[in-house]
Amino acid sequence: MTTIPPLPDTAVVLGARVGDWRAAVRAAGRALTRSGSTRSEYADRMIAVIEEFGAYVVIAPGLALAHARPGADVRSEGLAVVTLAEPVAFGHPHNDPVRVVVGLAVSNAEEHVASIARLANTFNDRRIVGRIARATSADEVRGLLGMGAPTDGGPNDGAPADGGPTEGGSTDDAAGS
Repeated sequence: MTTIPPLPDTAVVLGARVGDWRAAVRAAGRALTRSGSTRSEYADRMIAVIEEFGAYVVIAPGLALAHARPGADVRSEGLAVVTLAEPVAFGHPHNDPVRVVVGLAVSNAEEHVASIARLANTFNDRRIVGRIARATSADEVRGLLGMGAPTDGGPNDGAPADGGPTEGGSTDDAAGS
């Protein structure tokens, strides 16, 4: 309970090409689903939170921490990291545009608050966002986050980030989710 949720290779997408913040959040949602942490509808809930409460998820310059409350679509605690080929605006007055989207899924309310606090502390060094945005491997991202090797144990879990730069596609593929 004192660590950041696991970050398997399947939950890291580097250089995603997206058209807007919704597509960026969907890319993080798909990564969480690929890792087994959530069902696909979790991405819709993350988007709904931002639509309802605004861009408060943009917690630092260039960084969005997309999440939703625990729910039936969360299978297990999980983390996803998506770097964007081109930054996108979320509507935050000071921290836009976003270059890195971190997706978070937790299964209970206490862990929700604790995980957000732990992740926010990880980004106290403002240089971390830029370094993650330029990362070339899931191992490099984990290293920057102070994490060890992936815990999912899959064989060669998605060598550069499951689809590389085209993952996330355009806003058109949001309809297919």
